[in-house]
Amino acid sequence: MIGKISRRAKPGTNLSDVARLAGVSSMTVSRVINKEPGVKVLTRERVLAAITSLDYVPNAAARSLAGAGPLRIVLLYSNPSAAYLSEFLLGSLKQASLSDAQLIVEQCDPAMALHQIAARLENRGVDGVILPAPLCDDPRLIRLIEGLGLPTVVVATGAPPPGVHSVTIDDCDAARGMTARLIAAGHRRIGFIRGDTNQTSSAKRFEGYVDALAAAGLQVEASLTAEGDFTYRSGLAAAQALLSRSPRPTAIFASNDDMAAAAMAVAHRMGLAIPADLSICGFDDTVLATAVWPTLTTVRQPISDMAQCAVDILVESVRCARAGEMFGPQHRLLDYRIIERDSDAPTG
Repeated sequence: MIGKISRRAKPGTNLSDVARLAGVSSMTVSRVINKEPGVKVLTRERVLAAITSLDYVPNAAARSLAGAGPLRIVLLYSNPSAAYLSEFLLGSLKQASLSDAQLIVEQCDPAMALHQIAARLENRGVDGVILPAPLCDDPRLIRLIEGLGLPTVVVATGAPPPGVHSVTIDDCDAARGMTARLIAAGHRRIGFIRGDTNQTSSAKRFEGYVDALAAAGLQVEASLTAEGDFTYRSGLAAAQALLSRSPRPTAIFASNDDMAAAAMAVAHRMGLAIPADLSICGFDDTVLATAVWPTLTTVRQPISDMAQCAVDILVESVRCARAGEMFGPQHRLLDYRIIERDSDAPTG
């Protein structure tokens, strides 16, 4: 039984302290305080127990201010992969609806002048910004948004800026695991299609590939790597280059599903059977992974979950700021999984 909340607040105690003790987000604490639906009974009791333990007294004026007015989030995008974007958008919309926030989706042309982007954000009257790949790795854009005083969440970067909220997976470890899987299946000539060199996650995925080869005593061969930029078209050119070399690779690991699907198309055109003649693996686990034949073995980057987490962080950040609560930079590392399907097999 949860006791009555004490009215003797400890000096300096804030909503974030309650959240930390209860093991939940500040947004969950806010929902409990405001008696909002959608919080599990056990979670609600844990929050109330933390409030009692800390003698935390919510500021009524701050609560009123935090709930006042619309909360508007802008999702800026500039990603060539429609499959990636659709999953990211679905996750963002779902969490925005749960958080009672308005989501504005804006395309951000890399060629657009920074003052134009600033004007658009100011005219929209937004409270925060989400930057998925590749915009998550644009330091000029991030500095611009910080200069406007808007909280920002970067998603899927391989190098999160220390002062900005971020949601990531361990790209290096994921790529290391997929490469090790192929090595364990007997593959020694493993081709790798790199992603966009301007994206930090590309370097991390290549690093994981190199690490796995080194751990198995294998050398990185220039003839087994090809440059891509995460687009299907670049995957076609990269796969054509890899499969035209002699001896050709027995497996290709592409840095995303779009390029892996392109590698499949090239292999089919060359008369190679997948996976009997060539194993192919991807990264992301977008809807494309199950739309190709054979279905694609890939690393599942939880794109929709990452988008939901980004919205959750941003909403929490804005509401804490409105309530006068401290909310430092959040860096969330989500789990990945290797999804085994039909596009890879042991050699021989």
